Amino acid sequence: MKKIIPKYSVLYYILSGGKTIWSNITALPSYKKEYRKFTKISSMAEERFPLNWDNRFPCLTDKTIETTFDSHYIYHPAWASRILAQTRPELHIDISSTLHFCTMLSAFMPVKFYDYRPASLTLSNLSSEKADLLNLPFQNDSISSVSCMHTIEHIGLGRYGDPLDYDGDIKAIKELIRVTKNTGDILFVTPVGQPKLMFNGQRIYSYQQVISYFTNCTLMNFSLIPDSGGIINNADPELVKEQKYGCGCFWFRKIYTN
Repeated sequence: MKKIIPKYSVLYYILSGGKTIWSNITALPSYKKEYRKFTKISSMAEERFPLNWDNRFPCLTDKTIETTFDSHYIYHPAWASRILAQTRPELHIDISSTLHFCTMLSAFMPVKFYDYRPASLTLSNLSSEKADLLNLPFQNDSISSVSCMHTIEHIGLGRYGDPLDYDGDIKAIKELIRVTKNTGDILFVTPVGQPKLMFNGQRIYSYQQVISYFTNCTLMNFSLIPDSGGIINNADPELVKEQKYGCGCFWFRKIYTN
């Protein structure tokens, strides 16, 4: 009979989580030493929680000098939130961005969230429904404020169960433009650097590619989250060429040019 490794055992953690298997292995002696030390401390204190080795939950790689984070997913929602604090739309539409964005934004303004895989969210000022970026359920020129962040690069690659489509990303951008009204705002975020398709995870775009896709739109702001971290507001587009996996934050305003 195949032996099952108990969940939350030290071996389970080593094989399934953490930064690297080796860093977890090397942290084991220290973990066991601290457990024994904490056992002695707890024996001299008033018992509030039972201390049992079977209840262990090793976190072996969190002793860092600084708190680590994903620069893309910390800075791009912060960038978008600051723009919306300026524009103050009566209603904001978000399509498939990180859930942290729409849930927090809904504390300050009404938000409607749409995703190919709808999220079961229950919060005031927030609704969550299903939508396909290749066929958005909105009339032409009907939305004054929309965001689609760190999403387009996945469209058409099958990663989320969507149909394979080499040009799915371009078709989705055209849909964003179609539903946005004249003088409406589009907050668009995507990986930037040297153009690359990484099947079936994502695409990486050049600055020029993104600009060329947003026809009938004026660029209001471009900010860059570079490989080195942080965010550069009103960034020089030339910096994109130096990135392997940067994050481009584009604020477009749809303007008809008749």
